[in-house]
Amino acid sequence: MVLEIPLFPLNVVLFPGAELPLHIFEPRYRQMINECYEQEKPFGIVLVQPESELFQEEPHIVGTMAEIEALDRLEDGRMNLIAKGTQRFRILSQHREKPYLSGIVELYEDIAEPKQLLIEHANHARNLFDSYLQILLEVVGKEHIEFNLPIDPEELSHFIAYFLDVQDEEKQRFLELTSTQQRLQEEVNVLRKEVPFMREILTMSNRFDAEAPDRSILN
Repeated sequence: MVLEIPLFPLNVVLFPGAELPLHIFEPRYRQMINECYEQEKPFGIVLVQPESELFQEEPHIVGTMAEIEALDRLEDGRMNLIAKGTQRFRILSQHREKPYLSGIVELYEDIAEPKQLLIEHANHARNLFDSYLQILLEVVGKEHIEFNLPIDPEELSHFIAYFLDVQDEEKQRFLELTSTQQRLQEEVNVLRKEVPFMREILTMSNRFDAEAPDRSILN
């Protein structure tokens, strides 16, 4: 499927199923969001190339379409919104006939892979990522927050990629993969390193708290 959509180059990688809060203040993007909202059309979020210049942003060729879930207009014309990622796309061509960038895009999907194999990889990744989240939440004192991890392997692979603490270029690589199995495998490799590291941070934090003097006694 080929279609034309507005493009929003940002220093962020959006994945299908993920939500992204945005503050819209530039006139060109106010126009873009107003048009999308009024016409009930999606726009594309794409990671900007690092060497891009202001007003001449060059995006990576694979991005994610976003729908406006909630919009709050401010008195001065700025807007706060929640965008939700839907489908990935590849840019075939782009133009600047309007103040903002637009592109002709085609949908971009993962290839079909054996279901049972994907389930096995997803279960492995889910267990590791659940440990990663629990440790992270405990480190920041938010243990009460609960996450419902996706069941579908592809959805899970996008969810993990969105939340992993890796560089944007690495997230973009995850986004561009067309193999759910490979995405899950590579995420497992990252998590195998990150989970022990997070456990060490948690242990050090708990040790510091235990050894800290009781200030109520000192006062």
